[in-house]
Amino acid sequence: MDKYDIRPIGNRVSKWGEGPIWWNEKLYYVDIEGHAIVELDPDSGHERTWNVGERVGTIVPMLDGRWIYAGDSGIYAIDLQSGQKKLLADPEAALRSKNRFNDGKCDPAGRFWVGSISLIKAPGSANLYCLDTEGALTLQQAGLTNSNGICWSLDHSKLYHIDTPTRQIRVYEYSIETGQIEQGQLCIDTAAYGFDSSPDGMTIDRAGRLWVAFCHGGCVACFDPKAPYALVERIAIPCVETTACCFGGPDFKRLFVTTGQHKTLQENAAGRVFVIDGLSTQGLPTYPYRGSMA
Repeated sequence: MDKYDIRPIGNRVSKWGEGPIWWNEKLYYVDIEGHAIVELDPDSGHERTWNVGERVGTIVPMLDGRWIYAGDSGIYAIDLQSGQKKLLADPEAALRSKNRFNDGKCDPAGRFWVGSISLIKAPGSANLYCLDTEGALTLQQAGLTNSNGICWSLDHSKLYHIDTPTRQIRVYEYSIETGQIEQGQLCIDTAAYGFDSSPDGMTIDRAGRLWVAFCHGGCVACFDPKAPYALVERIAIPCVETTACCFGGPDFKRLFVTTGQHKTLQENAAGRVFVIDGLSTQGLPTYPYRGSMA
């Protein structure tokens, strides 16, 4: 008997699913290469899709019912029902053909953190930014290549972050009052645990353990940053391009995993959303953006 129940849900086959979050009893995620924001009801299987006309790396909810997304041409607030959107920031306009926005989330105080990715894989040319609740954007970390998974410790004193090509999870001292981070240090070197693939999206559970999807690795892994041997377990997913994960469902006991389509492999469930049931842990609610920009 299998330890966990792992299966695809919904009908959409994304080109490159990413950035899942649980909000208002539904799963939301993006299809980066499909230029889409997707809403999925895991119970009914019902899906809704919005095309935003560009690659979109991440989405977060706003308290007023709108959403923030970050993509090819900057950071936007969007009303999914009307399609009306407003540009909030575009700090890398001069790098339009070389960079785009990638993964991001809101911190516990409601600030939006989002990073960029070098499309030409130029080391050190991507960045991590923070959009505060007053609408001011600040550069928080430069010298990255593919800014990816991000989450905060349970006591909000630390920020965990992945720059994918390094295959490392770094940890930063974090101020919940100011939103500032101090110089980061190595937290977990995934290569040291035998991973020959790329850490991508990341979330945290109520035990303070990190759950990481591995692009090109066909798995999700759990790490305990407080333990001498950090790797807790590795869960295989029947799709090589596992991209990101989040907890959701009743009591946040289900782990949802987005996937993408490999350029050359033919896989039956590639691009589907998977759900893992039977885990002995729970996740945390999604933090929304708490700004009130018009």
